[in-house]
Amino acid sequence: MGEEAMDFSLLSKIDSPADIKRLERQQLGKLADELRSFMIHTISKTGGHLASSLGTVELTVALHYVFNAPEDQLVWDVGHQAYGHKILTGRRDQFQTLRQYEGISGFPRREESIYDAFNVAHASTSISAALGMAVARDLAKKDFHVVAIIGDGGLTGGIALEGINQAGHLQRKLLIILNDNEMSISPNVGAIAGYLNRIVTGQVYNRFKKEVESMLLSVPHIGKRLLKIAKDMVDAMKTFMVPGLLFHELGFDYVGPINGHHLETLVDTLEKLKQNKAPTILHIVTKKGKGWSVAESAPIKYHGPTAYDPKTGVFYPTPPAPPSYTSVFGKTMIKLAQQDPKIVAITAAMLEGTGLVQFSKEFPDRCFDVGIAEQHGVTFAAGLATQGFKPVAAIYSTFLQRAYDQLIHDVCLMDLPVTFAIDRAGIVGADGPTHNGLYDVAYLRTVPNMIVMAPKDENELQHMIYTAVQTPRPTAVRYPRGNGIGVKMDEQFRLLELGKAEMLQDGEDCAILALGTLVHPSLKAAEKLAADGISASVVNARFVKPLDEELIICLATEKSFLITVEEAALMGGFGSAVMELLESRNLQGCKLLRIGVPDRLIPHGSPSLLHAKYGIDADGIYEKIKAFIQDHYSPKPGRSRKSGLKTAPAREA
Repeated sequence: MGEEAMDFSLLSKIDSPADIKRLERQQLGKLADELRSFMIHTISKTGGHLASSLGTVELTVALHYVFNAPEDQLVWDVGHQAYGHKILTGRRDQFQTLRQYEGISGFPRREESIYDAFNVAHASTSISAALGMAVARDLAKKDFHVVAIIGDGGLTGGIALEGINQAGHLQRKLLIILNDNEMSISPNVGAIAGYLNRIVTGQVYNRFKKEVESMLLSVPHIGKRLLKIAKDMVDAMKTFMVPGLLFHELGFDYVGPINGHHLETLVDTLEKLKQNKAPTILHIVTKKGKGWSVAESAPIKYHGPTAYDPKTGVFYPTPPAPPSYTSVFGKTMIKLAQQDPKIVAITAAMLEGTGLVQFSKEFPDRCFDVGIAEQHGVTFAAGLATQGFKPVAAIYSTFLQRAYDQLIHDVCLMDLPVTFAIDRAGIVGADGPTHNGLYDVAYLRTVPNMIVMAPKDENELQHMIYTAVQTPRPTAVRYPRGNGIGVKMDEQFRLLELGKAEMLQDGEDCAILALGTLVHPSLKAAEKLAADGISASVVNARFVKPLDEELIICLATEKSFLITVEEAALMGGFGSAVMELLESRNLQGCKLLRIGVPDRLIPHGSPSLLHAKYGIDADGIYEKIKAFIQDHYSPKPGRSRKSGLKTAPAREA
């Protein structure tokens, strides 16, 4: 597909699903080919979630040919598979702005299009949302279709199973399309994945039942009675032979599995299922990366590729860079596990993303991929910890939000030694507000027994992970996506003193307390302030909880200004913790400025652009501190700088 000349003669005429309905059935295949080619060529420039959307091209065309969106509600799960949907619903000409600042989102968004029924990005939400829409439809006495499209990976999430349970009970008209490609990002694991595989590979029951019924009915006079007698015997065999028995038992009509790349079959099946009044599961089998051999052979590699050559799939070279924080974490875990047999790693369908692939190869019996099931993963870790093990749960900041109750109830309330390795903390870039890890500082620091720290560079990360697994308490280490600073890596681990900050430089006028990723930008900001005659101390805070209270109180007493800097939400964040400390000690004389991410959703865009926009890069930190000091400094003849300062409450920026 990538090698073919670009021909978009049909696709160029599709500005809405209504245009698809005007096509002849035999034209749908060509439209699918053009759609696939368009995605391959466009994403080669923008990057994005390619393989999943390639796998749903035929399904997307069939859905918009059969159903009547936006009146009919199409609810996509995760959104990785919805690029074709975006292109066919009026966003073809905007697609080259995908995931770029002020461009279209990488996920369905109601704010972006009337064809996006529900905002998604975290897996497993589609069934619950679609059921809510179906119930609302019935309460309002309206008549439209509701379709949830969920992958087999998404089906492992607890909320998906909860939604299925309720849908089967309520018996509302609802179609769930299970797109089964045996992949989420990593290959799917667990009993549900195995069950779906058995459905796909065994279709014995239906054939057997039809043959028995036909044979018995052919017996003159007594055929119907024989069939009735045999029915119980035949039904008893369902447990071993029926496809989709679990879904039948949960109250669903089950259809499939069918080939998700055969357009004629998809269209015919969807047309028939429109008439079904019962909740129905349509099980389709697809191939991730379908239609482009490069992506088919390496679906993980092309799940979320950066820019590449659309003819060959070869990624464009990038300049040499320091190791990523993720890779440093992975290497640290291997080294720690070699030293301590009690260390166990846990991830939620993110072996590659969290850097644990090599760990899983070297310690296969001590590495657990729980699937898209963060809640289970955290409580599973708690169970391990009760038996003397040292579990390390490697979960992205935005996904750990899904297991907040388990973190509190099952880990912190029992004060269990679980380490949370929180990757993708801070602004992550192209995936936007659903994936920015901006709230972990606020939601972790409020929980009793929790220790929270953030490294200033990749070398400090390894020492923090080491410190965390040596600490018999719940401990979280938050670190960013992307490459490190390029500092020298120590050969030996060093145990950090809990709650002890690091003074990097001393100054007379103000003190900058910087957390994690913003330590080095704060040092650069201090250099610029020095050129303006403002002498600044810079502190690597290291710990959000416990705070280095002794140092902070000392600085608040000695300095005219205290500034906190963090790549996290200001509300309830590190700066709030410092402000609470000052208030509790009645230290109101020192003027406090809190710099961080404001109370708003941060859009998709490059991290460097967004850091500059919200003033948390070196220049932004410098400008905010300089303006704050100038605003509160009123020199008078014969008076020192400190005595000439205005009195003002704490400010945030």
